[in-house]
Amino acid sequence: MLYSIVGNRVYGREAESLHDIWNPWHGCKKCSEGCQHCYMYYLDSLRGKDGGEIYRTKAGFRYPLAKDRDGRYKVQSGEMLRVCMTSDFFLEEADPWRGEAWEIMRQRPDVKFFLLTKRPQRVAQQLPPGWGEGWENVMLNVTCENQRRADERIPLLLSLPFKHKGIMCAPYIGPVSIRAYLPSGQIEQVLCDGENYDGARPCHYEWVKALRDECAAYNVTFVFCGTGRRFVKDGKLYRIESQHLQSEQAFKSGLSSAGKPMRFDLRDPWGDPIPEERLYRPYFGERCQSCGMRISCNGCSRCGKCENTDKG
Repeated sequence: MLYSIVGNRVYGREAESLHDIWNPWHGCKKCSEGCQHCYMYYLDSLRGKDGGEIYRTKAGFRYPLAKDRDGRYKVQSGEMLRVCMTSDFFLEEADPWRGEAWEIMRQRPDVKFFLLTKRPQRVAQQLPPGWGEGWENVMLNVTCENQRRADERIPLLLSLPFKHKGIMCAPYIGPVSIRAYLPSGQIEQVLCDGENYDGARPCHYEWVKALRDECAAYNVTFVFCGTGRRFVKDGKLYRIESQHLQSEQAFKSGLSSAGKPMRFDLRDPWGDPIPEERLYRPYFGERCQSCGMRISCNGCSRCGKCENTDKG
């Protein structure tokens, strides 16, 4: 069985797709500093598997098109699916499968798809026919774990034809300034998270605050998802093993801030706009009230597992 991951955080081991995660393929190749202690490699190793083994998932591949007994899509209009959280959507080894994945996204213009990549240099050549200036329901995000990768990947992101763009600083292993890129007005959201699992490197409060302040100056949404296992504040190293506590501490820091809302022009299969009242409205349970990811979260899946997650 697989697990579903957002950023550097695990939210279950029950399925290839869980609520807001769509993993059409699994496995990856390490390509930069952020990959050094990859959570997917680590968790695969616990199952006796090799994270470098790349394969198309079976039941999970067509998840966005799955229907319930009444013939309704399980993924509701207005939901956001985070794609390839146990791989990279633009991984070279996934080239044979990507066309079909694009087609699934085209068939669900009522669903938002969150793409995250460390390989923006491959994106321009991997866009589907009819892409034009981008599809309204697809958002491209690049990983910027340190300044070197930010300066390498963000200019490529800004040059690509996407309607929605964002940045993920996770694992956040070095200070990052994006002030030079924010005046473009293309960056809609920045997410930040510390590192977890084997070999976690420290994330510093000062790095997070500086990044938040830059985003606030340009009214860009900033989400401090979690501290990671090793968090440094005022020169003191804190060891925070519980992922729930990491998220709670991020929330209590008050660093997350909602900027200009992202507006996705979602359509039904016939191309007509979907009224607001027909779009998915996320449910937030008691624990969600103090979760660092709430600003950008798809809501609670009501799986009943919260009672068992305090130990990470």
